[in-house]
This record gives sequence, C-alpha cells and structure tokens, in this order.
Amino acid sequence: MTFGFAPPPSADPASRLGRTLQPAEWAAAGIPLLRNPREVVTGLHSRHLPTPSTAVVAVLDPDERLTASASFVRRGAAADGWDFRNALLAQLRRVIPHDLRRRTPIRTAVLLYCREGENRWTEEDGAWMWGLRDACTLHGLRCGAYITLTRDGWRVLGEGRGGRRPHSASLRTALGVAVKGDGEAEAMPPSRPGSHAPLSHSAAV
Repeated sequence: MTFGFAPPPSADPASRLGRTLQPAEWAAAGIPLLRNPREVVTGLHSRHLPTPSTAVVAVLDPDERLTASASFVRRGAAADGWDFRNALLAQLRRVIPHDLRRRTPIRTAVLLYCREGENRWTEEDGAWMWGLRDACTLHGLRCGAYITLTRDGWRVLGEGRGGRRPHSASLRTALGVAVKGDGEAEAMPPSRPGSHAPLSHSAAV
C-alpha cells in the first residue's frame, strides 16, 4: 500500500515505498501521548548519547518509567521500513522479554532517532514509524511516540511537541555526562525516566 504516489516498477510485490507511514496516518493511529516528553528525551539522550544516524528504542512501563533501552547505528542508504522493523525487533529481543502472552499490552515502546536535516517529516521518518509499529506488534508492546533529534532540537512527530535541547549536536558535558577515553559514558545519576532502566544495549547494525 502506498500513500500519495505510485511505486516505481519493481519485481518485489512489497515495495519498500509501501512500508512507510504518513504523518496523518500516524496521528490517527491512537499513539499514546507522553506525559513528559522532555524528561523522556533528556533521559534517553543522557543514557545513549546519540549522534546522527543513531536510533534509540526504549520500553516504558505504565507509569512512564524506563524499563529497558537499546541504541544502534543505522547502516545503508535506503529507507526501508522492513529493515528498520527487523533492527528494532532484534534490539528489543536483546534487552527485554516479549509480552505476547498478554491479552492487552501494558508496556510501550518509543523510538528516538538522531539524524541530519530539518525536523520536519521525511520518507525516512515514515519508514521508522512503520518499523516501530510492526516491531511492537511482534513483541507484544504498545506502539509509542516517534521522536526525531536534529540540530533544531527534538520533536515528537504527529503531536507537534518539541524543544531546542537536547539536539543532535548537544555537548555531552552539558547534560552532566562524563565520557571515558574509549568513548563510553559513565553512569548517570538516577533520574525518573532512567532510574528503573538498568538494562541498556548499544550496537551497530
């Protein structure tokens, strides 16, 4: 299924252009709103220190406390929701058991993606949205917010909420993070979105 344009000729019946979501469709999907998006974004930024092309997927409990999170660097030029779904699902499986046995999901996955460019919606964002929604379904989670982090700041797509800090070029020391010589971050002082999230994982895929 495509949105607003026809796919190019392809032998693949499931063209990558169909594995994307438009902003209006995302906004109409009933994605739960974050009560305090700034706190969530700041907590995830402090924990993972994302640079452009880094995705951070996090699982929140019903009280919006961080249960687990993982970050990875996107590889490849094409924006394909199928590949994004597989990458997100692999990270979720590494850091938290699935909830497929539950009749109704109680935990929510959110995605923070740090990238270059402006903070308006792009085809790449649509592919990440598709991938997040599908990965949540396959892992028994509620699909939560999709957040971009650019030089303009952060923005929760589909909601219109955002802020100037942190942004994709934020200084790590500005958030109280000490960086070791090997590039790994020291543990942050406990904060609400991170205080219940001892499990985090970073990888390149």
